[in-house]
Amino acid sequence: MAESATKAPDPMDIALGAAVRIRRRTLGISQEALAEQCGVSFQQIQKYENGSNRISFSRLVQIARALQCRVVDLLDVLDAPGPEAVQDLDLLTRMRVPGALELLAAYEKLAPEARSALVTFLRTISADAEVKRPTARVA
Repeated sequence: MAESATKAPDPMDIALGAAVRIRRRTLGISQEALAEQCGVSFQQIQKYENGSNRISFSRLVQIARALQCRVVDLLDVLDAPGPEAVQDLDLLTRMRVPGALELLAAYEKLAPEARSALVTFLRTISADAEVKRPTARVA
């Protein structure tokens, strides 16, 4: 039992939770409002969205109805064959990073030149962060 308590969430659960979160945020629905419509606590919605709790099929149907979409709309990324599915899962996982959705929304509003400049800037500072990251010392 102790092993399952420390086990990392399955990537599929993470991806499904991310799909729920993206849909919820796109509609402007709070976790509290979604939880109320589904008859669970907002903490449970948080756990679904971060993949730490699996979503049962019956709950997934409730969530899809509350989010005004079909169940398959939330599952679509999990069902795709080939390398696109791996890329989609990676994208959904990256969208879980705090601030990622807000950053993307702001990025969409930028002019193409500003987008290019921002990407160049971010590449520069992320490369600097990699270089400055401390390495483990070997004794």
